[in-house]
Amino acid sequence: MIGRCVVKEQRACELRASPDGMRVILTLILLCCLVWSVSAAQEAKDPVRVDEKTDAIIKSALKYLASKQLPNGAWGSAEEEQRHPIAITGYTLMAFQAAGQLPGEGEFGKNVSAGMQYLLDATAPDGIMGNRNDGQYMYGHGVASIALAELYGQTRSPAMRPKLEKIIRVIIASQNPEGGWRYRPIARDADISVTVLQVVGLRAAKNGGLEVPQSTIDNAVKYVKRCYHPPSGGFTYQPSRDPGFARTAAAIYSLQVCGLYDDEMVKKGSEYLLKNNKNHDQWFTYGNFYAAPAQYMIGGETWRNWYAQLKDTLLKAVTTKGEMAYWDGKLDQGHSVGQIYCTAVYTMILAMPYHYIPLYQR
Repeated sequence: MIGRCVVKEQRACELRASPDGMRVILTLILLCCLVWSVSAAQEAKDPVRVDEKTDAIIKSALKYLASKQLPNGAWGSAEEEQRHPIAITGYTLMAFQAAGQLPGEGEFGKNVSAGMQYLLDATAPDGIMGNRNDGQYMYGHGVASIALAELYGQTRSPAMRPKLEKIIRVIIASQNPEGGWRYRPIARDADISVTVLQVVGLRAAKNGGLEVPQSTIDNAVKYVKRCYHPPSGGFTYQPSRDPGFARTAAAIYSLQVCGLYDDEMVKKGSEYLLKNNKNHDQWFTYGNFYAAPAQYMIGGETWRNWYAQLKDTLLKAVTTKGEMAYWDGKLDQGHSVGQIYCTAVYTMILAMPYHYIPLYQR
């Protein structure tokens, strides 16, 4: 965080030759102080720290991810990853952001810039991202919208905003009457897996200053709550179905980013995750992508114990080769998407105590 402010101050110094240079400098310094104070306050609340060993693994994983970036700026090596480059690029950009890397800033600033540009270039004039022949492209659209909205919120790049606004309008327009979303931007049915991504994307965009109707958020909350399963405290894929770990993690995280941090369903969902947590699962990576920030927002001993256990599992499963580290997906029990996907998600989780991503704060 301090390093990022130093870079901003150096840039500010270059503006002294202009008539308004001093005003710009003072504004940037105040911004840095505000960012530092917010981060410091958050760190004071969070008892979890990234230890030396974990920090080394995070840095090695970022080197691995950087080495796998394609010439066009995207990520995706395994067959399943290549089918969904929008989503995989979104996940990878979140990993870099979680470790404090922004476009043009940090050791991997060029990689972040190239990945961001790939997503922007992949945005159609109507705001849709992804392969329309896929049939499930709103999933990738949601992941990418989160990554881009977070990047915009931290950079306020004027070049990003027009396309990001179109991306967000697609999400708003495709909400179904029940309040949820499905794999294509057609307002017919919905499920938790796609809904959570759109909700998080909307929240990130709103945090960045983009307009998001409150009615869209309110209706999303109604849909998520309809998926609650009172007997277990968990949540279902769709209303009146069976609960599951990943579905519950996605659901309570959806409610939290909508501001319902202390809702009784969130508390029950967190308890469900604790009871049903496994070191290996078919949806281990996907489920923990949501469970980690959800438990982080619960805070206290819940987060401390969750992070400690998950960190132990991830560090035991990591493969290191020279200066690089990666995960091969064995934790997903035969349902692995690929090494880049797993490495991106696990790196993001391990780096959460750095507090670089505003979205992962209350």
